[in-house]
This record gives sequence, structure tokens and C-alpha cells, in this order.
Amino acid sequence: MVDIVDFANDLVQERIDKALAARAALKPVMPSNSSLFCDSCGGAIPEARRLALQGCTHCVTCQSFNELREARYAR
Repeated sequence: MVDIVDFANDLVQERIDKALAARAALKPVMPSNSSLFCDSCGGAIPEARRLALQGCTHCVTCQSFNELREARYAR
């Protein structure tokens, strides 16, 4: 026999599931595979970087340069 507590619990769980689905839909989609070579300079991206940062497309040097440039022009 279903009572009011079971009904309330099902209702709350349904709302939680909908909220989590909406939150997941807003997350940006990141590429899952990292590039072997940098998009900017064409140099090899070290394996440690590719494993640590999924979806990376730039080597450390080019990424640092891009971040500095973005910080300078963000003002």
C-alpha cells in the first residue's frame, strides 16, 4: 500500500532528476581526445599533458602565450 510519504519521496526524486539533467545540459562539451600536435606551432604535446588535461590542443608554451594574450586584452 502506497502512502503519502512514498508519493512525496517519488515527487522529490523526480524533481532532483530533472534538475540534474538540466544542469548537465548546460555544461560545455569538451573534446575527449587530446591532440598529439599543437594547433598553433605544430610541436608535439607531451603525453603527460595529454593525460592530465583531456581535450588539450596546445602545447604548454603556446597555451601560456594564449592565456597571457587573453589576460592582456580582457581589460
